[in-house]
Amino acid sequence: MSDPGSVLEGVRVLDFGRYIAGPYCAALLADLGADVIRIERVGGGEDRWVAPVAEDGVGAMYLVMNRNKRAMTLDPACPEGREIVRKLVATADVVVANLPPEVLRSLALDLESLRRVKADIILTTVTAFGAGGPWSGKHGFDGIGQVMCGSAYLTGTPDQPLRAAVPWVDCGTASLAAFGTLAALMARRQTGRGQKVEGALLRTAIAFNNPTLVEQQVVQVDRVATVNRGQTSAPSDLFRTKDGWILALAIGEPMFRRWAKLMGEDQWLTDPRFKDDLARGDHGELISRRMCEWTAERTTVEALAELEAARIAAGPLYSPQQALEDAHIRAASLLVDTQYPGLSRPAPLAPTPVDLSETPGRFRHRAPTLGEHTDEILTQLGYRAAEIGELRARNVI
Repeated sequence: MSDPGSVLEGVRVLDFGRYIAGPYCAALLADLGADVIRIERVGGGEDRWVAPVAEDGVGAMYLVMNRNKRAMTLDPACPEGREIVRKLVATADVVVANLPPEVLRSLALDLESLRRVKADIILTTVTAFGAGGPWSGKHGFDGIGQVMCGSAYLTGTPDQPLRAAVPWVDCGTASLAAFGTLAALMARRQTGRGQKVEGALLRTAIAFNNPTLVEQQVVQVDRVATVNRGQTSAPSDLFRTKDGWILALAIGEPMFRRWAKLMGEDQWLTDPRFKDDLARGDHGELISRRMCEWTAERTTVEALAELEAARIAAGPLYSPQQALEDAHIRAASLLVDTQYPGLSRPAPLAPTPVDLSETPGRFRHRAPTLGEHTDEILTQLGYRAAEIGELRARNVI
């Protein structure tokens, strides 16, 4: 099912994932040409129905996380289902499963069990908290990583911390798990051995917020939330215009000089309160107030044009609908309208979010319908039509 010339042509991935961290990891591998088989419980997994958009209830999350995959339904806990899993594993290179360790063991998807079937298998797992600590056995979701790494504490206000609506911990963990899987595949070429690749939501969140934690331990700065205002440079904030909002940032002395001249505040260039980025961040409220006065007199288009002329980084605040309509997003093909059965309009799917000039990720086909390829996959494993019918009658598939 992979494309000739794809980076992962000939690599088979079994995707037992759910929600984002596992499925998105597998989707990225599928983008690069791997034959990814999503294995879903009979009747559909719970992540199939999140934010429903299709007539049958299929959700937006499912469409995004399962592009380029084949899909089969299966009860992996019953004896016949276990045998099918065993036969699948024997044909696979990678198993992706963001399931708790005890569930992996119960389904014979832990590394030891998989190696008994395929000695050089790679197991890619994602947990909430990572191994080695007292919370290693606990379950969790994206938001827990956000709140435990310090990010949510520094977002919003001291009285109202905020987590991000975008699941950056899940998506970041999925991306790192795909990165680790690619490294494991390269290592297997060198050594002939598979291995376990383990991502963790809290590990990702801590890594992404690491500079803040370094600053805190070394200089004990004890920062608190300042809504949208940055704290280590200024201006760095969201500013209201006549007809909307923009984000503008000036980092480094040359850009701040250009900003001060644009504001007509040349005297600030010799003011000790604004002597460097950190000092400007400490006095960011004053700088933001001046910028707010400036943007309040301009439309979003006018403000962005003047900031661009001064070579100051800025961009408009968009609603999801405005993001869909943005000329650059469409011209750069950051979204590709895709058909799926039962949708009233095409789904705008983001392609592989990194571009390779010679071997890019490709959108080959939409996300599969429930169990769309079950018969095809079982036939490839050697099952006859009558056997497949019997398995279906007994709710194994």
